[in-house]
Amino acid sequence: MRSISIFGATGSVGQNTVSIIRNNPNAFDVHAVTGAKNIEKLAEIAIALKANIAITSEDLRLDDLSERLKGTGIAAASGRDALLSAAADPVDWAISAVVGFAGFEISLAIARNGGTLALANKESLVCGGTLLNETCRQSGTTLLPVDSEHSAIFQALNGEDIANVERIILTASGGPFLRMPLDEMAHVTPKQAADHPNWSMGLRISIDSASMFNKAMEIIETKELFDIAEHKIEVVIHPQSTIHSMVGFNDGSIMAHMGPADLRFAIGYALFYPDRLDVGIDRLDFTKLSRLDFMATDTKRFPAISIAHDVMRLGGLAGTVFNAAKEQCLDLFLERKIGFLEMSRLVNKTVQSIDNLGNSDADTLNKISKADTWSRQNVLNLVEMSNK
Repeated sequence: MRSISIFGATGSVGQNTVSIIRNNPNAFDVHAVTGAKNIEKLAEIAIALKANIAITSEDLRLDDLSERLKGTGIAAASGRDALLSAAADPVDWAISAVVGFAGFEISLAIARNGGTLALANKESLVCGGTLLNETCRQSGTTLLPVDSEHSAIFQALNGEDIANVERIILTASGGPFLRMPLDEMAHVTPKQAADHPNWSMGLRISIDSASMFNKAMEIIETKELFDIAEHKIEVVIHPQSTIHSMVGFNDGSIMAHMGPADLRFAIGYALFYPDRLDVGIDRLDFTKLSRLDFMATDTKRFPAISIAHDVMRLGGLAGTVFNAAKEQCLDLFLERKIGFLEMSRLVNKTVQSIDNLGNSDADTLNKISKADTWSRQNVLNLVEMSNK
């Protein structure tokens, strides 16, 4: 029986992980499950999985969590220190699925333990890929990707020499605004942006997908995960989301990973690696696949893709600056303080201003945290200036 912890258990990735575990009740001993505001769901998960401890990031919700767990024998805790303490507890397998920069420290703590880090937190590699990879190397931790795109690449590269890879092609659905005129995109609402045509995800990641910031993050992650040159990473629009990613080799062949738009295939692969078990996803019926469409990515419509390549060329702390600016802009968009297209403009201006920060290697948590703070404030300063 393998010991596991689930950080971000109440989110979409976390709940899909929980469903797989519940279907294999004798395979895992669950140590910790964590969440934020959805205390009812967190308590339900902790009880269903017979976890040792349930942790909410929200201190004010601890009493509610404790009450719901009364008499179960499951401990309750709250706050950042409790999360990091649980992440430092050695387990065989832990998934880092806490959304945003807040998940980075959790990933680092897990990486020091020498087990398996199943990574669903994009910011960990975008902000601190050098630091996280080195931490995993020193501790002997196995890093497995949980994003569908990176799991697809990882599987396509199984048994291959990265030196033989000519190109890595990420696919993007194009989201809800693929064919919407640009002048209309300037006025879309958060509700419209969250309406993804293929995937069922949380609010923030759905809006990131609509703006292609999610794909931009995945481009940077690809470089960090697979140590491949920036110019070898491509993105194509594939509205059906049937092919999750492709790897092209120097003999001209292409390895494509196909499957339904279901998060469980990537989670299950990481959970049972190196084995493969049935995780309950539907099977593709090729007789019903009438077409697979592909088109070039319009970087005028989705400038986040170009910004990602700039970030990789700049290196150092540029990934941290990019992510922090993106998160700050998303907050402002959700508050209706800036428009949908303004997010890309502000993120780009902040990334291009990195010399004002003093770009350096992203090799310590202190440097990364300072760059994160600087970037968020820079966005706020730009908005304030534009409103004068």
